[in-house]
Amino acid sequence: MTDERLVLIADLLELRADGQYGLHAINQRQHALQAAWLAERQGCPPALIAAALMHDIGHLVHGLGDDPAAAGLDDEHEAVGNAFLVRWFGPEVTEPVRLHVAAKRFLCATEADYFGKLSADSVLSLSLQGGPMSAEEVAAFRALPQAAAAVQLRRFDEAAKVKDLATPPVGHFMAHVAGCIRPALGDGRR
Repeated sequence: MTDERLVLIADLLELRADGQYGLHAINQRQHALQAAWLAERQGCPPALIAAALMHDIGHLVHGLGDDPAAAGLDDEHEAVGNAFLVRWFGPEVTEPVRLHVAAKRFLCATEADYFGKLSADSVLSLSLQGGPMSAEEVAAFRALPQAAAAVQLRRFDEAAKVKDLATPPVGHFMAHVAGCIRPALGDGRR
């Protein structure tokens, strides 16, 4: 039996991710695939590969268009994506998704050269997302159980913006997603 949740996720990435990714010459699908491929190539666990693939799924379900930051809106895609995914996945997938924006703020506050590596659209969104973290925010972020995974995901996110980079297709990564999804109610698994 095909899991309808997996079909929905694959359809979002295959059919609704054609919009341009910020100011880059790639679309949302290419960005997701590149992030997942980077995680897979580094030997990350399936949960982090799945999180990398779905980290921007909030952009695909929020209904605010392709570039709300250009209109001065923080689409809070990390919270929207987390709310979408938390129904089906545990914190090893959902927390890096929820925290990947906070991880950008964290890295800007803790690594002297990180801000300079941000693309123009990441700088714009950073200003809408609260800017670099304060010392208190840094300490609170470091204490979170999935902070390290969120930082690793953020690094994949920043690197996943390469025009014409060949990656495996969505279907390749769905095995990682399937391995992390919670059993559906009534499927007999415990």
